[in-house]
Amino acid sequence: MNHSLRLAFCSMAAALGTVVMILTGFIPVGTYALPAFSGILLIAVVAEAGIKWAVGVYVVQSVLSFMLAADQEAVLFFVLLFGYYPILKAVLESRGHQRWLCIVSKLVVFNAAAILEFWLSVKLLGVPVASFSVFGYNVPGLFLLAGNAVFLIYDYAVSLLVIAYFNRLHPVMKKWFHPK
Repeated sequence: MNHSLRLAFCSMAAALGTVVMILTGFIPVGTYALPAFSGILLIAVVAEAGIKWAVGVYVVQSVLSFMLAADQEAVLFFVLLFGYYPILKAVLESRGHQRWLCIVSKLVVFNAAAILEFWLSVKLLGVPVASFSVFGYNVPGLFLLAGNAVFLIYDYAVSLLVIAYFNRLHPVMKKWFHPK
């Protein structure tokens, strides 16, 4: 693959992902959905440029998001999970591990990221612990449990997006990035 083309493609992916992260300041429900969408853009980078380039895009996008995005909690979601998750998924699923081992590994990563995000939101961003309450009951454990279920659905959705990418877009991109 042409190095200049790969650099341009990865730069565009980082720029588009950063714009999506900037939108978190304008769209209130974007705190959760937009970091996930921004991370999904890395599927194409992993497929066309490889893991090393995808890690570079993730790092650049994380730094730019910290500097430019208004919703720092959304940036934490991106940095701690959604930004690198398509890369991690590609690595775990390409190694031929047993399916249950992949799922357990993904859940461990998700739970560590969720707990760290909670702690950093409270300690660094000043998010009140009361915001994790429902009807006066402090329920971060229930949120974590529900988060695990939603994460498994997200993982399945990412798998479907990867399949769709390889079926529809990769043949077109292959002509550009991997000419014979």
